[in-house]
Amino acid sequence: MSSIRRIAVVTGGRSNERDRSLISGEAVHESLTRLGLAHVVLDPSESDFTERIRTADVAFLAIAGQWAEDGKLQGLLESLSVPYTGSGVMASALGMHKPTAKNVVRAAGVSVLPHLVIRAGDDPEVSAKNAGANLGFPLILKPCSEGGSIGMQVFRDAPALAAALVADNGGGEWLIEPFTDGTAVTCGVITSDGDLMALPPLETLATTAEFYDYTAKRDPNGHRYRCPAELSEAVIAAIQRTAIEAHQALGCHSHSRSDFMVTPVGEVFWLEVNTLPGLSPHGNLATMANAAGISYDRLITAILTAAHHDGYRP
Repeated sequence: MSSIRRIAVVTGGRSNERDRSLISGEAVHESLTRLGLAHVVLDPSESDFTERIRTADVAFLAIAGQWAEDGKLQGLLESLSVPYTGSGVMASALGMHKPTAKNVVRAAGVSVLPHLVIRAGDDPEVSAKNAGANLGFPLILKPCSEGGSIGMQVFRDAPALAAALVADNGGGEWLIEPFTDGTAVTCGVITSDGDLMALPPLETLATTAEFYDYTAKRDPNGHRYRCPAELSEAVIAAIQRTAIEAHQALGCHSHSRSDFMVTPVGEVFWLEVNTLPGLSPHGNLATMANAAGISYDRLITAILTAAHHDGYRP
């Protein structure tokens, strides 16, 4: 990293995850300060962002959500020839769109839950009945291109699901999956000394909601973590192996975090990927790294070291 003179911590943005991005950005800023690395903090929502970012030796992406984690920001940085942390345009775009990501990892042999996609213009009542007939209730409804559990809802009958679809005045695109009993687990993958390493899986337990939804995730009293997850060695190994397989199938770079559902009989289903997982010192990725004996500053150093510098990548 001796050649890196100008680090730009990119944070904020204009997605629904702006608040959490700013938390990550502040944490990365504090870590780089402790490490004695000169840097500036830039926000893509500011009018002079393009002019300022083009002078950076590397962009440290402490940001998430739409216009940030979906390949758009990565495309801008590629066009400006600014190296950056995390995955490239293709992997970011694939990972952000949940149905496409599921199709890609399933083609690579990863087990996923069945799903349906509801698009703008589809009849809500017909879609709800079709979902129930093909997937069974209860069902979970997710925006196809959002993170942070934003917009996720559980439905136990067709009328309630249809009413929610009618209420979607924005004409969004939705993914529907079975709402399965089991253990919600997440597993980080990082690059360490040039090799991919799966971190100890972390179990998320909602304490104030039916599942680990948007509210529970943001309320310190709404959830608790267990890391490593209280699962058998065989299941933990399967989760770690699958996290790396999904990372590779999607073409991710440097680091990622995959979410899973583990059924009561030990079946492991991959749900989705976060190509720019949150970097709060007490967040999922940092907690898993800590369980592996990796300090927060060492994690930040590893992410910065793995930043792409040379050559073309999709």
